[in-house]
Amino acid sequence: MVRSLQSHTDDRPLKQSRELTERASKVIPGATQTASKGPTQFVQGVSPTHIQRAQGSHVWDADGSEYIDCVMALGPVLLGHNYPAVTEAVTEQLTDGTMYTMEHPLHVEVAELLTEVIPCAEMVRFAKNGNDVTTLAAKVARAHTDRNVIATQGYHGWTDVWMGDHPNLNRGVPEAVGKHTERFEYNDIESLERIFDENPGDVAAIVTTPVNLDAPEDDFLEQLREIADREGAVLVFDEILTGFRFSLGGAQQYFGVEPDLACFAKGMANGYPISALVGRSDVMSTISDSDFVYSMTYAGEALSLAATKAAIEVQQRENVHEHIFEQGSKLVEGYDELASEYGLEGVTGVNGFSPRFKMWFRDEDGNADRLAKSLFMQEAHKRGVLFTDGHLPSYSHSDEDVEIMLSVYRDCMEILADAVKEDAVEDYLEGEPVGATLRERTGEDRS
Repeated sequence: MVRSLQSHTDDRPLKQSRELTERASKVIPGATQTASKGPTQFVQGVSPTHIQRAQGSHVWDADGSEYIDCVMALGPVLLGHNYPAVTEAVTEQLTDGTMYTMEHPLHVEVAELLTEVIPCAEMVRFAKNGNDVTTLAAKVARAHTDRNVIATQGYHGWTDVWMGDHPNLNRGVPEAVGKHTERFEYNDIESLERIFDENPGDVAAIVTTPVNLDAPEDDFLEQLREIADREGAVLVFDEILTGFRFSLGGAQQYFGVEPDLACFAKGMANGYPISALVGRSDVMSTISDSDFVYSMTYAGEALSLAATKAAIEVQQRENVHEHIFEQGSKLVEGYDELASEYGLEGVTGVNGFSPRFKMWFRDEDGNADRLAKSLFMQEAHKRGVLFTDGHLPSYSHSDEDVEIMLSVYRDCMEILADAVKEDAVEDYLEGEPVGATLRERTGEDRS
């Protein structure tokens, strides 16, 4: 059972976390392989830094302490860590091999399966990361339309096409690259229309995350579809995070709007490395043109394909998405009730949808309050609930998990309320406060 402490006392060992972080800092830039998992995203000196093992909705850090996992590897683990049906499928495939000189039958089987469950999917190409397929989508759209400009909203990865126009984040990207990327705001059709007005006949694609922490308003997604049709641009949904989380067919199925291309990765194989670009056959066929190059050695890796097939089949026969929505709703409603109970409605709350939501913390001027966020995280981590501020419920999160989390959040809320009342939030911190997340730095998530 996860410990739920009732005081500031914290007897968790962190020796291994500290030693591993020190070792990592000498051989790994930033001491992390993934920006959102780095030490600065947690309360340094209080939060664990390395996870040793995981099962279901729980993880154990390198020192052996147990936590309820609210982040689930940043979203890929949709069903739960080491989910039996997926593990069995991967184990069975492993005995036959992982990589081959020619295509494996799973390439066809999983591609066919994706065309069955994703509304816009007529053809499929596999890759490994979200970056791979979002970048491929931009390249395909440009080749298909013979245009240059990508109108984009949201975070789609770190590659040049997405970072080229980001001030303070475009180091290493030629200035010319950024000139062909234009940004618009979510739920702001006028900001998109301006891009078409300023680049007549040269906008290749509209690339958007179909839902952010805000819900689409005023038929926003439908308007994107209409503008793309009117202007002859390719509509691309980045479903890296929403795919298989909002529904089996992603946010496009949930909201009833079909793009021309869609990018999937997280949640696709319950934690195994795979991604896919799917879409209309006439657009996707561009990839097979003699003057278009896209190829990837590890797109042929069979373990992740076996995991994808197994994960989708679980979703087809069980109420995975209903459960995720239900558990997420309990947490969202419970958190807001606690904030109200402790008089912290203006200090902290939740935004987003129940399958993916985020806690926000604000100071008296309405600005993001990293000290308050850090204090809440600190106390939750001490009590065995692991999160940054984003929450991604899984199929393995039980009613008991939710009860424990809300009990822990009650303790954290009480401590935060005392600290705010005393105007001494920083004094309550036992470690270094957290920094901005990558999605906040790129402007997608705003606290």
